Amino acid sequence: MIELSNIPWMSITVFLPLLGALILMMVPAEHDRLHRLVAMAFMCVTFLVSMVLVALFDSSNGGYQLTSVYENVPWIASIGARYHLGMDGISLWLVMLTTFLGPCLVLASYNYIDKRVKEFHISLLILQTAMLGTFLAQDVLLFYVFWEAMLIPMYVIIGVWGSDERIYAAVKLFIYTMAGSLMMLVGILYVYGKTGNFALADMMATASSLSIVEQRWLFAAFAVAFLIKIPVFPLHTWLPNAHTQAPTAGSVVLAGILLKMGVYGLIRFAIPMFPDAAIDAAPILGILGVIGIIYGAIIAIVQPDAKKLVAYSSISHLGFVLLGLAAMTPQSMSGAVFQCLAHGITTSGLFLIIGIFYERRHSRELDDFGGLAKVMPRMAVIFVIMAMGSIGVPGLVGFAGEFPILLGSAQSRVLSFGNTILSGTSFGPELGATLLVVFATSGVILGAIYVLSMVQRYLFGPIVHEENRTLADLSLREMFVLVPLAAMTIFMGLQPQAFYEGIQPAVERTHVLIQDNATGTNAERLRDETDATVAQRRFAKEGGPAWGLQKEVQSSSNASDN
Repeated sequence: MIELSNIPWMSITVFLPLLGALILMMVPAEHDRLHRLVAMAFMCVTFLVSMVLVALFDSSNGGYQLTSVYENVPWIASIGARYHLGMDGISLWLVMLTTFLGPCLVLASYNYIDKRVKEFHISLLILQTAMLGTFLAQDVLLFYVFWEAMLIPMYVIIGVWGSDERIYAAVKLFIYTMAGSLMMLVGILYVYGKTGNFALADMMATASSLSIVEQRWLFAAFAVAFLIKIPVFPLHTWLPNAHTQAPTAGSVVLAGILLKMGVYGLIRFAIPMFPDAAIDAAPILGILGVIGIIYGAIIAIVQPDAKKLVAYSSISHLGFVLLGLAAMTPQSMSGAVFQCLAHGITTSGLFLIIGIFYERRHSRELDDFGGLAKVMPRMAVIFVIMAMGSIGVPGLVGFAGEFPILLGSAQSRVLSFGNTILSGTSFGPELGATLLVVFATSGVILGAIYVLSMVQRYLFGPIVHEENRTLADLSLREMFVLVPLAAMTIFMGLQPQAFYEGIQPAVERTHVLIQDNATGTNAERLRDETDATVAQRRFAKEGGPAWGLQKEVQSSSNASDN
């Protein structure tokens, strides 16, 4: 009898959408309804299978799990490449985000996509397989194959089903992503030449032992590829065009999942593989993150187009994520991973809402709306929930990610400005981190300005345009798309610990790996954070990413007073 642990659940999850795409290829093109039903069925089954991964996953174990005997086998033996999948707490929830959004993509496209329906759903299913494989690959060459495979269906989705300037947006996305990917490929081949195989663990051990000059060049090659994908200022210019021109499902994939690939690449590959170079670059990354937070928010405030507004808000939100990774404390890095999930839920919801409005009014201009809370009360409730979650209102999902990032980043010793006039002040070595956090916090205020302004211009005030008086409220299909996202916005805000319990051990393991592989003063700077994060290493049992730390710090303070 086959044991559950021997079933290749990860492989099934990855390749089920591809199987659906192959089946759709055999269905005649004129059967649009059948194409939608088959795509929906495979997306739903993939989500259900991924729930098995959650059930089998041991959240207390920070290492890789659930690899069956069929998921670590030779692939291209002559060059040392293997088909090797593995999952830790970071991968788990990014996979779940991907499978959770899958059915939403199909439902959201039901009316919007009315031409080449077969080809659209084939592209969507192939893209789903590529994204899932990227999060689970433990062989660096296999990771690169999945990483590159994402680009083709995404290019097709924007280029074929996008708006008027879709070709320009698709080509720009392709050029930016391919340029970064080729740099990463050069780095992979260099490390492979030193290692002799593509196993992540082996390449990481080799890369971390390279000279600081080699590490810096290689870290730059990997980091540029990932920073383009996030995207980080000034490598962000492809994103507004891609979001604006993409169909609704394309925007949701971009914001909800693809941007997280860059974050995943940094925390899984670039930072642990080249720890000394990453620590040296941390202040630069932190500054770029803060610039992105403020720049994205300011540009979002002045956008007349709702889709562009949300696109620029993604740059701002992911600036917080980059700051958390650059700080390299367990708390900030855990918050960064959670914020990826939070952004995936709330921003996907906002893009879906804007898409629904566009289907009714064929406009994304904010001035074309107003007073819709009276006409579309169900939409108004969900819109407000998603908007409040996006700006980080306590009790909703955004707050549970941003607050730990800011709290953990303020304790960082690697964000110092080095030998500058500021480093000798009485504020101590955390001065650089403190300044960055102060500036980053302004992004929360700016975020509230552009999001609340968007909500006000859509939902409140007088109904100026007569055509808005007859707009239909959410249909049952649209409720099935948006209600789960609104529910997750509330649940993840009230119960973030359900997710942090899996994320935290994996992040701690990554942090220890970085610390152990770093050398000299860099290793000391990471170890100096231990005093500030001893309590945080046990926060998963104390009620949350911030509150558990607060309890421990208070207890330590009381003990010293006694």
